[in-house]
Amino acid sequence: MTLIESLTARAVFAPIKRPLQTSTGAVSKAPMVLIDLTTSDGVVGRSYLFCVTPLALKAQVALLEDMASVLVGQPLVPFELERLLNQRFTLLGAVGLVGMAIAGVDMAVWDALARQAGQPLACLLGGQLKAITAYNSCGLGLTGQRADLAALARESTELLVGGFSGMKLRLGYAELAEDVAAVEAVQGALPAGVRLMTDYNQGLDPTEAIRRGRALDDLGLTWIEEPVRADDHAGCARVAAALTTPVQLGENYWGSRDMARAVAAQASDFVMPDLERIGGVSGWLRAAAIADAAALPMSTHLFPEVSAHLMCVTPTAHWLEYVDWANPILKTPLEIIAGQAVLRNEPGSGIEWDEAQVKKYAY
Repeated sequence: MTLIESLTARAVFAPIKRPLQTSTGAVSKAPMVLIDLTTSDGVVGRSYLFCVTPLALKAQVALLEDMASVLVGQPLVPFELERLLNQRFTLLGAVGLVGMAIAGVDMAVWDALARQAGQPLACLLGGQLKAITAYNSCGLGLTGQRADLAALARESTELLVGGFSGMKLRLGYAELAEDVAAVEAVQGALPAGVRLMTDYNQGLDPTEAIRRGRALDDLGLTWIEEPVRADDHAGCARVAAALTTPVQLGENYWGSRDMARAVAAQASDFVMPDLERIGGVSGWLRAAAIADAAALPMSTHLFPEVSAHLMCVTPTAHWLEYVDWANPILKTPLEIIAGQAVLRNEPGSGIEWDEAQVKKYAY
């Protein structure tokens, strides 16, 4: 029986090529925690967490190091390990940094299992490797109270490199007219057939979201993402019912039960769980079953290296969100060809650290 021999966590603070500007804040560097899980067979499973702010890095590393004391000596069985960790944190709650840590461990465990089996993660999970259609989510939008239309148009054409057929624009300018102008400027710069997604990052209340959403309804958007607070399922449902443009929700689901409640409330037309919040690979598999049962198109949020594998086994797979934030510390970043993520036929998720870069960006 394969056992967990050790688990280590390291913090890095890597530069982001195109800083992310949202209606609720800006991110110019990627605060990440790198996880290495070594088994008794000498296999190393890897994963990483995105901590949003560097203020959370030390706490996340310390939490994972403390979790190692529980995990060392345990069999390499992901669902049992997930149950063990969730049980240990029942009274505290498996959300926030705790939930992220459990998800990070889960992703590393599944990576180790796939490496041990000599299979790509997608194949270990019962799927097959295939190209996954991606949209470019790097940058684009919100650098001030007023939209710089020329800059938006220029950046949107730059984001086509790689053959992307879709991209995301952040909205939430001070005035509705700025949102509309930003959308029209980007659409005017893009070739026919390129899809445009928009994201409010929870920046509006339901009434304002409906007002702005109706003004955007005739502009052919693929979706409007998180127009209101993500945990306001009733408010999200009001917005989704009032608009003809699909509403996207899901990056802030804390586990599949949270997602099930949102789906039951008809909070959105599409779903896009986030690996470190939904519960890693194990949580993703449950979420994919919920989306399938509800016939909801399911996209990904961040972590494209692992998410692309999971899209190969997601019945209602929609779009892969592509960000290049981990590229500076990866030996071989995920490749995008003709707008599709191309998975390599190698064991695991394909995550390998560039140790020189890891050292350079160590936090």
